Amino acid sequence: MSIRRVILFLAAGIIAASPVFGGDDAVTTLQADLGEVVKLGKVVPVEGLTTAGQPDEAAFRVFADNGYAVVIDLRTAAENRGLDEPAFVEDLGMKYISMPIGGGDITFDKARELDELLDSYDQPVLLHCASSNRVGALLALNVFAETGDAELALETGRAAGMKSLEKVVRELIEAQ
Repeated sequence: MSIRRVILFLAAGIIAASPVFGGDDAVTTLQADLGEVVKLGKVVPVEGLTTAGQPDEAAFRVFADNGYAVVIDLRTAAENRGLDEPAFVEDLGMKYISMPIGGGDITFDKARELDELLDSYDQPVLLHCASSNRVGALLALNVFAETGDAELALETGRAAGMKSLEKVVRELIEAQ
């Protein structure tokens, strides 16, 4: 899996920030609507990656049932997940990885660290934080670092869940 493949999908106009349903009624967007994931019981990664806000037990079960092998959690230790996420995810047979990202961690270095982590897995990965805002911000920085295209980077970030951190990402891009 590589952020580069995500870029290709975005450039081709295939990904949108809102849910898209395929013929088999599976959620197939980069950023998953967790309510729809649970309702449909199916989710398909985009080039091996799905982003989301904080999943609950039902959503984690759907991801496990649909072949996801890894959950990368960007939430900090102080954030309440509503469950013992590491234990629950591992009980479902998926690997749990904590990569805590606080407000000051939206940097090109952290984005590169995340990209290297994502590239180390060939199996489907669920990447989440509380709302997918941090997820989208880091993915946007990766896209900019790889392409130099600010608009493509921001589009990628939005498709992955970036909202309030867009201003921070814009400032970091403009400073380059």
